[in-house]
Amino acid sequence: MQQTATLRLFKRGPTPEFRLFVVVALSLCLLVVDSRWQVLNPLRKVVAVAVYPFQRLALLPGDAFELANGWLEAASLAQSEKEKLQRQRIEMAQIASHAAQLATENQQLRRLLNVAEPAKLQSVAVEVLYEPANVFNHHLIFNKGSSSGIGPGMPVIDEGGVVGQVVRVTPFTSEAALIIDDKVSIPVQVVRNGLRLISFGGHPDGKLEARYLPVNADVLPGDTLITSGIGGLFPAGLAVGRVDEVQRDSVSGFAVAIATPLSHPERYRHFLVLRAEGSQDSAEPSEPPSSSPSQPVSAPADPAVNSSQPQSSR
Repeated sequence: MQQTATLRLFKRGPTPEFRLFVVVALSLCLLVVDSRWQVLNPLRKVVAVAVYPFQRLALLPGDAFELANGWLEAASLAQSEKEKLQRQRIEMAQIASHAAQLATENQQLRRLLNVAEPAKLQSVAVEVLYEPANVFNHHLIFNKGSSSGIGPGMPVIDEGGVVGQVVRVTPFTSEAALIIDDKVSIPVQVVRNGLRLISFGGHPDGKLEARYLPVNADVLPGDTLITSGIGGLFPAGLAVGRVDEVQRDSVSGFAVAIATPLSHPERYRHFLVLRAEGSQDSAEPSEPPSSSPSQPVSAPADPAVNSSQPQSSR
């Protein structure tokens, strides 16, 4: 018995190097076998299922930290948004109060100066039916016409500004020419200094041109053009374009301002057609001008008639 214990005490097994070699060789064999024949997939699935709870347990502190961090960030963002909204609400209240004060002062000044109030604008929402396949014209066909109160000459706008002008109307459809069309011209003015211009379409790059300007006209790149309201068809204050460059010709004495339209008719399907009170009647070309009871042309005709009556009596 004592001899057996002594043999077990001094018995030597495989060396550590040999054991490492066996483990490495076995690992390589398993890698080769798994990559070629995938016979260890069932074993891998069993091991993965058995180890999954321990993986989740190991990842639990990180997940809890990320959840808490996300909650804190969301709470901070919500607080900042709340403060921003409160600040904007206060600013909007001040702007609304200031605008109401300006409107009241404007009405008082108009009554004091006996200036007529501007016509109230009404709008008709329209949708694009199709775009005519004509490379020489820039037109849009809408799904509403004269039955909805739309008439020729009415401006079409989007959120960017003036899109075009209605040129043809049927009972259920209407056709509008875009401001880049060569048949459309709009009275505009420069916001910076109030200089009045006329913008024309027809530029080959789809831009606007303000032609026949004096060579020393105060127009600079970056100036914003809005409708001036002259002519009565386009109400004042609608955005039209932004000046890109000014071409000055000292020989001819004229300058041309090139502007990019601020509207984007190629991006949207729905637009607004503006019609002021009585604008439809004034825009109809079929109505004779003599039908207006207060036509100013009849004023200079009366003296001629009165002067001719004494001559005939003589």
